[in-house]
Amino acid sequence: MEERREASHAGSWYSDVPSELNTQLSSWIEQARATEVGAKAIIAPHAGYSYSGPTAAWSYVHVDPSKFSKVFLFGPSHHFYLSGCALPYSSIYNTPLGDIPIDQPTVNSLRSTGLFKSLNKSQESAEHSLELHLPYIRKVFHQKPITLIPILVGQLENEEDYGRVFSQYFQDPENLFIISSDFCHWGRRFSFTPYDPSCGEIWESIERMDKEGMHIIETQDLVSFKSYLSRTKNTICGRNPIILLLSTIKCSSQSFRTKFVKYEQSSKVRGQSESSVSYGAGLTTC
Repeated sequence: MEERREASHAGSWYSDVPSELNTQLSSWIEQARATEVGAKAIIAPHAGYSYSGPTAAWSYVHVDPSKFSKVFLFGPSHHFYLSGCALPYSSIYNTPLGDIPIDQPTVNSLRSTGLFKSLNKSQESAEHSLELHLPYIRKVFHQKPITLIPILVGQLENEEDYGRVFSQYFQDPENLFIISSDFCHWGRRFSFTPYDPSCGEIWESIERMDKEGMHIIETQDLVSFKSYLSRTKNTICGRNPIILLLSTIKCSSQSFRTKFVKYEQSSKVRGQSESSVSYGAGLTTC
């Protein structure tokens, strides 16, 4: 019996009306500008679409759907502590725009390594970091048959082990990698309020910190990125999926380039009582 993961956040984090959702995604993709073609991997946010949907389009507009048949999706665990990485519970992921089947042969192959845990149904349903990408994936690939390998990424003590495993898939030209991450969560409700007045307003201080991290990601220097996180404590919720991407690139025999093409904040913070979340759109190409 096939297990189906329903779109548990549809109707709240994004529209559950197919025509409305399709029109919204089309509009954002049309407004985004592709700076180059041939993204092998993208980094995109996972907040409610009213906040991060337009920024995510700047990543997805760089995806050429004709090149890929499998999509690897890395997302952070928000609702429970996870050590390492976990594989999906369900065999089909639903979206208002259509279903996406899980690539069971690949999931089984990953499970055979002994490195992966498995999600249960409630853990899988509660997590939004993977789900928020599914409508975009279904939209970009239209009716083309694709399969999905969703990976929930927790605290990584042995990212090189995972990097070696995923590098084999990363070098396959038919595999697209999507990294789910927001950037700085600033404000008292996030228990994170650093501010460097030399930058100007608070939002400018946040932007400077975020863009320093983005620049380091662009260099693909895993050690420097981990050092940056330790030094700044920047609340990048997808830090572990990003670390996994950098480790995968490091373990690959091919050369890749990474760059960010869009940066936004949910609001321009000017006072200590305010809050914001930052969003970035990045891509990795050959």
